[in-house]
Amino acid sequence: MINKTQPKIVFFGTPEFSVKILESMKNAGLAPALIITAPDKPQGRKLRTNPSPVKLWALKNKIKILQPDNLKDLGFKIQELGITPDLFVVASFGKILPKKILEIPKHETINVHPSLLPKLRGPSPIQSAILNGEKETGVTIMLMDEKMDEGPILKISNLKNKISNLTYKKLEEKLAELGGEMLVETMPRWLNNEIKPIPQNHNKATYTKLFTKKDGEIDWNEPPEIIERKIRALAPWPGAYTFYNGKRIIIAAAELDDKGKLVIKRVKPEGKKEMECTNLFSQNIQMLAGNKRI
Repeated sequence: MINKTQPKIVFFGTPEFSVKILESMKNAGLAPALIITAPDKPQGRKLRTNPSPVKLWALKNKIKILQPDNLKDLGFKIQELGITPDLFVVASFGKILPKKILEIPKHETINVHPSLLPKLRGPSPIQSAILNGEKETGVTIMLMDEKMDEGPILKISNLKNKISNLTYKKLEEKLAELGGEMLVETMPRWLNNEIKPIPQNHNKATYTKLFTKKDGEIDWNEPPEIIERKIRALAPWPGAYTFYNGKRIIIAAAELDDKGKLVIKRVKPEGKKEMECTNLFSQNIQMLAGNKRI
């Protein structure tokens, strides 16, 4: 059990993955006292300013929010709100926290990382698991230090589902569910000093990178199984795409048939809605998948 008084938890996160972690915390009676998320950013062609999924969740649940442009004065801003944190929890925040921030709370800072550390450290473990053709992945709850995903492990669990046919969004959802379950089990034990952190084996570390739009372009000379992984891994952003008659075409869904040939199921032409691959235009795209040039 946790102490009789509710622990003061500060949560750092930004995308949908973070929201699912927050839901698990709320359902377990461990909702944070403060949420720190990225500033609102202009998006789309009209550059409308949109709040992060985590900010929307915080507003709905009436939890205090900070959206710092930089983390330099974060400790002071938290103090101004009258919060003395017992614990920081980080889940896909998007920025590396400096040591002086990590050490603010009494029980330090823990992170929900969607891979089996020390494998797939870095910013894109979910996409990279799919791209690499990993047979399994999972979630690590770790104690954070100032380096990239190198802190000691508090809990680690494999995802029971096979990931060989999962899209990024589906795998993200399953890992977030697992991560939320692990976090709410781990937090009370950590706060009660019942867990001894286990150092990672840095010699077995692998790393991921931050993807750019260019990474989504398909090289049709690659093996079909590599292209199929890219399509699953890089949706919805940057999307796996090709060019046809000078227009960018996103390949939204594809699969391998019994002979290992890539079969394109859905496409999204530039400036248009996603469509099934049934018309003549889509058949021409399918010819590309067969390594034929139009």
